Amino acid sequence: MRKLFFIISLLPFLSCAKSNETSLPEMAFAKESTSVSKVIDHQKWHVLLQKHVSAKGNVNYPGFKKDAQALQVYLDELSANVPQKSWSKNAVLAYWINAYNAFTVKLILDNYPVKSIKDIKDPWGKKFFTLGTKKYSLEEIEHEVLRKMDEPRIHFAINCASFSCPNLSNEAFIDTKLEKQLDVAAKAFVNDETKNIIQQESVEISKIFDWFSGDFKSNGSIVDYLNQYSTIKISKKAKIKFKEYNWSLND
Repeated sequence: MRKLFFIISLLPFLSCAKSNETSLPEMAFAKESTSVSKVIDHQKWHVLLQKHVSAKGNVNYPGFKKDAQALQVYLDELSANVPQKSWSKNAVLAYWINAYNAFTVKLILDNYPVKSIKDIKDPWGKKFFTLGTKKYSLEEIEHEVLRKMDEPRIHFAINCASFSCPNLSNEAFIDTKLEKQLDVAAKAFVNDETKNIIQQESVEISKIFDWFSGDFKSNGSIVDYLNQYSTIKISKKAKIKFKEYNWSLND
């Protein structure tokens, strides 16, 4: 009886302990904590994006290639500063979004000139870069880190170097502006007529909403999700079709 009473008395503390645990995937963090938990500012990436990406998301890969050394300096900085568990969720999200985008650019440059990322052998599954002490592939970042962070707007922020992808932003994602940046990215993608054709009674939308449909349905239907960002109010009974994906390079 005394043992049962002791266990019951601990329940509030156990509950509190659980609520304080991070909900983010273990793979999002460095395996070993360092004494200095430095949150990088991504300024080096921002400068490159401002220089080589247009407001419409067109990427100047020859220009990036000329700045390959500057890009590598940033990639090395990412590798040396993998998120720690002391970082905020927004800082962790910003890190992994920028890492995905920067290493995608690196992948294209390493194989340039190409007409499509799909011309590269196993572009998403290849473990071609190291962060901290672990080798990663692009698909690991997308599926094992970002998609497990309960933030479907990441699908509008990461770029697969293709025309039908959400545009590569010409500014780096940072923790202090992340909420606004993700909202801007979502609204821009949903209302981009080259990516989605939206009418009140019918929509022809990106295959992203098909491939990752479960990510967008946690609080309703795909139409409910679209209506959060669409400038045209879509009927709940609207017919849904998915557009063919254009994998041409986003240059």
